[in-house]
Amino acid sequence: MPLVAHTDLPSFARLQGEGSLIIPRDTALSQEVRELHIGLLNMMPDKALEATERQFFRLVGESNQIARFYLHPFTLDGLQRSQEGRAHVEKYYKRFADIQAEGLDALIITGANVVDPALDRQEFWDPLIEVVNWACENVTSVLCSCLATHAVLQFRYRQRRVALPAKCWGVYSHRVRDRSHPLVAGMNTRFDVPHSRFNAVTPQQFAAAGLKVLVQSDTVGVHLAVSADGLRLVFFQGHPEYDANSLLKEYKREVLRYVAGETTTYPPFPEHYFREQTRAILIEYRDRVLAAQATQQDLPPFPEALISPTLDNTWHDSAESVINNWVGQVYRAKHPHRE
Repeated sequence: MPLVAHTDLPSFARLQGEGSLIIPRDTALSQEVRELHIGLLNMMPDKALEATERQFFRLVGESNQIARFYLHPFTLDGLQRSQEGRAHVEKYYKRFADIQAEGLDALIITGANVVDPALDRQEFWDPLIEVVNWACENVTSVLCSCLATHAVLQFRYRQRRVALPAKCWGVYSHRVRDRSHPLVAGMNTRFDVPHSRFNAVTPQQFAAAGLKVLVQSDTVGVHLAVSADGLRLVFFQGHPEYDANSLLKEYKREVLRYVAGETTTYPPFPEHYFREQTRAILIEYRDRVLAAQATQQDLPPFPEALISPTLDNTWHDSAESVINNWVGQVYRAKHPHRE
């Protein structure tokens, strides 16, 4: 069912241009159709702020549940924003106080980019705890993504994430561990999920927290887990919302960080993501970058336009299925006598 464009948020127009079903607020109000109101606590930095909106909006909007979806983005104090980022938030996002007053049926909390591995030293730490504690008492289900999963495991379950010896970065195969759970109903038993993180919560930590692991990789560990009741808290450790080119853009940022002297090692490729021919193009590009640096020449342009058409998205269908199942569970919890 469609998303309702109840504000002038540019992501609605962008998604409509991509073919998503978006209806104006006046049309939605004129029809007797069931509604679900879903919050999006967007903690991503400015460069990924709008892309993250679209990724999660798209997944919710592709749900086949018999409801219309109102998405309500908001963010937290303590997250560093540029003037442009602050302007976007002030114009299109709600305040948390408004979210509390109006209420939600469900909440999605994105990841965030942090430098300090100690989450409890982040400026957003206390505001995030406030949001999660409120949501656990007032919202049917909270879906946590990546860093949000690590934060909630720490402050609600006393499980601190552990640093990895190297960045977990790429697209990895996962298997469903409990096929009877409604969140994975009708899904393939094996599917891909992108990951991008320097830290992890281990399977043993999820077990110690009393959480149920639904999807896991032999290579990179847990992706999907749920609280003991099966719905109140849902945890993603991967990034099923990613676009096909999300890891490419991240790789490009890492290359530019190396060029700027922010890192000392040229970045490795995300695993299981680039084709062999694409890797050859990027190796040639790396050699040209290093040669330009050595001779103090201008850097060659990154071949993003050449590479983007070669990328495969091997995870979107499974991500859509999980979100569809999640939205369905929320709807049935809110309307137990209506189908």
